[in-house]
Amino acid sequence: MENAKGRVFKYGDNVDTDVIIPARYLNSSDPADLATHCMEDIDKTFIERVKKGDIIVATKNFGCGSSREHAPIAIKAAGVSCVIAETFARIFYRNSINIGLPIIECEQASKEIAEGDEVEVDFDSGIITDITTGKTYKGQAFPAFMQGLIDAGGLVNYINNK
Repeated sequence: MENAKGRVFKYGDNVDTDVIIPARYLNSSDPADLATHCMEDIDKTFIERVKKGDIIVATKNFGCGSSREHAPIAIKAAGVSCVIAETFARIFYRNSINIGLPIIECEQASKEIAEGDEVEVDFDSGIITDITTGKTYKGQAFPAFMQGLIDAGGLVNYINNK
């Protein structure tokens, strides 16, 4: 699995699926369309500033709220290579893996990494490096089977390739 490397967009606790992708846009399931509204209700300029490979860092309970799969799809389609948080809502965690969006839990990194920092994530080891500050953090490494799901682009593609 390839490392993630990008600039950080930083958010706090309880970022729910309604601000990740507002309900008014759920009439579409097209990833490219969903991406144009990603984070719109919490960060109006996110979609204008995000670049392929960038990373979202949040604190506790990222992805809480409704169980919509649209939320991780919008994040991935916007070009985000990884989401780092202290904790994730369980259904968001599962949906992220199912659609091939890498996520990693690390309490210290979620608190210390700042907006705009350049960060690299090594999924094999779970090491998160804040290139801006030079600090490293030990997150949860991805088990091989989860890396396989993400590398395949999600659960459906993984099964179809088997």
